[in-house]
Amino acid sequence: MKAIDMFRGLTMVLMVFVNDFWTVWNVPHFLEHFATWEDGMGLSDLVYPMFLFAVGMSIPYAIDRRYEKGLSTESTLGHIFSRTFALIVMGTFICNQESREMAGCRWLWTLLFLVGFFLVWNQYKDDFKPAKWLRAAGAVLLVVLAVVYRTPDGAYFEGLWWGILGQIGWAYLFCALAYLLCRNRQWTLFPIWLLLCLVNLSVVPMRGGESLIGDNFPADVAAALHLGDGHIGIMALGGMLLTLAERRLKTARVGIGFAAAAVLAVLGLVAHQGWIVSKNLGTLPWCLFVSSISVALYTLLRVLEKKGWTHWFKPLQPAGIATLTVYMIPYLFVAGWVLLEPSVPAWLCGWTGVAKCAVYTSVVILIAWGLTRIGIKLKV
Repeated sequence: MKAIDMFRGLTMVLMVFVNDFWTVWNVPHFLEHFATWEDGMGLSDLVYPMFLFAVGMSIPYAIDRRYEKGLSTESTLGHIFSRTFALIVMGTFICNQESREMAGCRWLWTLLFLVGFFLVWNQYKDDFKPAKWLRAAGAVLLVVLAVVYRTPDGAYFEGLWWGILGQIGWAYLFCALAYLLCRNRQWTLFPIWLLLCLVNLSVVPMRGGESLIGDNFPADVAAALHLGDGHIGIMALGGMLLTLAERRLKTARVGIGFAAAAVLAVLGLVAHQGWIVSKNLGTLPWCLFVSSISVALYTLLRVLEKKGWTHWFKPLQPAGIATLTVYMIPYLFVAGWVLLEPSVPAWLCGWTGVAKCAVYTSVVILIAWGLTRIGIKLKV
């Protein structure tokens, strides 16, 4: 559906935009990430969970499309695991690049793992015979890069916190398997969402710093499934539930959509009595408020789609259909930054700096458009 592409594309545009704030000075606070114990959220605290929401929205369409084509459950399972593996691998490489200093040429290591990503997961044409050899070469390159990776204190390549793409991979795996198992009993997915909310409430510290229950079996299960405090599952499964609800409703979708956004906001206010709004802590109020915004935004996009008012999205279309490519392009600039170590001029601050980030985002989208035109597009 076009509205989902628009939602995903807008989220990716915002992600590229806010991820460039580190290159400028004194960005207005409401655009930045809020501190861990600062009760609230800025624009930067919205984009990652909204992307998880978009991932969940696409799952029912993707899986049902495979069955409509006559593909088997075994084939679908293989597809789910291969996508998960790709996201986790890419997320882990990026996480090791971002989270720790490394010995050797960091800029070169970054460039090479990007080359490896595009060799392995580029969307080659079906009749492109060298594709299997390029994929094999990319896989060998990534293995070598992981083996030679070292930090200054001798630490090796590790999973760490998996990175954003890795967490998206784990959330996708959980939700895709849940949908596959509950496809004929879709109502059971809502209790699973509620259970994740309860796990989150029991694990995440309250306003006073204490946990509601502390260590408990549901939390251990969530950790074993790599769902952590449950927030990644809450967001992705919430997106999936929105898609399933929209499929069942035949009339008054717009009114019900905005009503659902209002209900989520009210539930967020209720949870806010005991927990602060914090992305870093992954609190339930944060999850519910972002879910409310996501449902409202998607409902608005559906209205625009229905009326045919979508021409404004055309310049941003690469972010919706070549999303992973757009996500990777900034790391080319990161590699250049690490190599050249430029200084940021003092005048590049405030709204001037924000404008620079907007121009940068436009350049990234333009590069992604150019790459897709010559047959270079990441797809997992």
